[in-house]
Amino acid sequence: MEYQKQRQRIKDGSGFIAALDQSGGSTPKALENYGISSDAYDNDDAMFDLVHEMRARIMTCDCFDNKRVLGAILFEDTMEREVNGKPTANYLWEDKNIVPFLKVDKGLAEQMSGVQVMRPMPELDALLDKAKNYPVFGTKMRSVIYEPSVDGIELVVQQQFDVAKQILSKGFMPIVEPEVNIDSAQKHECEVILKADILRNLERLNNDHQVMLKLTLPTDGGFYQELIDHPKVLKVVALSGGYSRREACEKLKQNPGMIASFSRAFTEGLSKQQSDKEFADTMNASIAEIYQASNV
Repeated sequence: MEYQKQRQRIKDGSGFIAALDQSGGSTPKALENYGISSDAYDNDDAMFDLVHEMRARIMTCDCFDNKRVLGAILFEDTMEREVNGKPTANYLWEDKNIVPFLKVDKGLAEQMSGVQVMRPMPELDALLDKAKNYPVFGTKMRSVIYEPSVDGIELVVQQQFDVAKQILSKGFMPIVEPEVNIDSAQKHECEVILKADILRNLERLNNDHQVMLKLTLPTDGGFYQELIDHPKVLKVVALSGGYSRREACEKLKQNPGMIASFSRAFTEGLSKQQSDKEFADTMNASIAEIYQASNV
């Protein structure tokens, strides 16, 4: 019942998905951008305490509302913590009507064939079983593409869809995220191969299955329209990939039907040192800009 309500919300709602899922490797940079240097904590537990404080401050802010925010992607550590005395996913869904997703990948393998596939995930089933204790709707997992290598990109997409099928079998909506690095010298060529591979894999899905796609904003506006319109795709969301918020939003406007799922671009300008009003005003401006670009 909850799953169907959440699915309807993602399918028909207006807004964007906030990516609040920085994990072990990317957390120090997220904290640094937030105004907390690495000498403020001396172990991982302290680091995750600080980043959870930041995330809770974002989620409990009045401007982080369901009129403009459709969903939020959480890291496993965040899912197991509380916000306002409730498990994070319960707080988001029950108090805010914002759909929770869970990042499930364990980071990237070493680069080969112009790509980085995901590290093995032997604990995935156990993690998904744990997620069933919360109102989590879907999952997210990331690979990265640097070069237009036919074999490399095929490897990335095949792995993403193999894992997506495992996630679907557990009753969750997978967000497939084969990121094309924005600094790739042949970014468009990568996108051409990627789109063809995604379309092939979508055709192989069961007719009653759908996935979501999280893609780098394409070089040519409207390039992913075929994927946006595909019956086996619930939603196509865009990652900011290192673009500034302004640049990411400008590019997003050239891709009607795609919505944002920004991380760094979403939290850009937020700082621990800000008063609650300054923090809320900064975030409200960010949400307004991203919402507008997501609803062209």
